[in-house]
Amino acid sequence: MLSRTTTSVVTFLHPFVVAGYADELPAGEYEVLADDEVMQSHSFVAYRRTATFLLINWHAGESDLRAVDHRDLELALAQDQANANTNVMKNSAAALSPSEDQK
Repeated sequence: MLSRTTTSVVTFLHPFVVAGYADELPAGEYEVLADDEVMQSHSFVAYRRTATFLLINWHAGESDLRAVDHRDLELALAQDQANANTNVMKNSAAALSPSEDQK
């Protein structure tokens, strides 16, 4: 069976945790490697995700390649984005609210 590996970069704005691991990872950019197998039919080619890995670059040049469920990674990214949107809303509301001394 044919397969492919794709690489992408995701950015977390806040520290985060991915299901299956207890430690909190710092905000930053992370490389994601996704393995897919080809499912061929007579009319089209489709891919099925078989594995997803998160590459964590630690200090001193050490790295760790962690197997993660792609749905858990997507959930962590969505939560990070929701946190970013919440912080923007709080800052926007504060900027639009009149200060106490301007009454």
